[in-house]
Amino acid sequence: MGWTSCVAHIEPISDEWMNVARERLDNLTKPIRSLGVLEDLAARMVAIREEAMPAVSKKAVFVFAGDHGVATDGVSPYPQEVTGLMVKTFLAGRAGINVLARAAGANVNIIDIGMKSDIGDEGALIRRNIGRGTRNLAEGPAMTREETEAALNVGVEMAERAYEEGVTLLATGEMGIGNTTPSTALYCALLPADVKAMTGRGTGLDDRGLRHKMDVIQKGLDRNAALCIDPFSTLSALGGYEIAGICGLCLGGAARRIPVVVDGFISGAGALAAMRMNSLVKDYLIFSHRSAEQGHERFFKTEGIRPLLDLDLRLGEGTGAALAMQLIDDAVRIYREMATFEEAGITPGS
Repeated sequence: MGWTSCVAHIEPISDEWMNVARERLDNLTKPIRSLGVLEDLAARMVAIREEAMPAVSKKAVFVFAGDHGVATDGVSPYPQEVTGLMVKTFLAGRAGINVLARAAGANVNIIDIGMKSDIGDEGALIRRNIGRGTRNLAEGPAMTREETEAALNVGVEMAERAYEEGVTLLATGEMGIGNTTPSTALYCALLPADVKAMTGRGTGLDDRGLRHKMDVIQKGLDRNAALCIDPFSTLSALGGYEIAGICGLCLGGAARRIPVVVDGFISGAGALAAMRMNSLVKDYLIFSHRSAEQGHERFFKTEGIRPLLDLDLRLGEGTGAALAMQLIDDAVRIYREMATFEEAGITPGS
């Protein structure tokens, strides 16, 4: 299934299944709605999966790694070589995402979708490299349309792989030095929003670096304005391979009725592109946390989204999504394992 087929096959989640879930939740041995967002999560899982008793039986995080031509403009204090070095750390099981995914009981999958470095024959690495980094978005489109389509389809392929392996909960992750710059540009174009309101410090820019980053993003928006005529074209002009991969994962997960836990600011840009391609995707996305990047709050307010956590996270990799997976698992366990009033021999209100 390609990304265009996914867009066409996404269906709204069922009110009937939401009502099934609410009826059970309201009859569990607790005051009605007393578990707040946990109840909302459980109800969404029932409606997405269309199962009266869903289980989070298998979890998977997909970390897409790609580099960006705009990094040569000094928008990050780290060199591009760090992308490859961090991917090696992921593969060794020693990065933040590995630690938190193990705690959540989730498998971590690392995809080279567009890294500048060829890190050699790493057995666990999923090799889908489309190009050795994108072009500089400040000088023209970051990707060709063919490259963007290929990256979207890599994301869909990963969702299909998960579906075939019986995964019931997906999560997004990414690695790419400089990738808050294309992400910010995408938010500015797709929300839309002002560059100053959306641009954050990324991996630690000082005030001068932040001003330069805003100038580079504005230059990219101006240079590519005529190309940004629809979500796909905007993603192609301003995005990155890993961002497009995340977009494809969101589309593929929704088409297969698998909930997708969206990580932070960069993953959110890929999710936003998917939502603009088909607004129904939003029903299948669970946004894990509010990033420390200032533009993330603007995104949530504009789209009417309440993220699960607010912990000042800004690492990326899928770390926030891994934490959220544990909450989702807890919500489903409450739904499945907590006694009803009837089972406990209690008459409500007596």
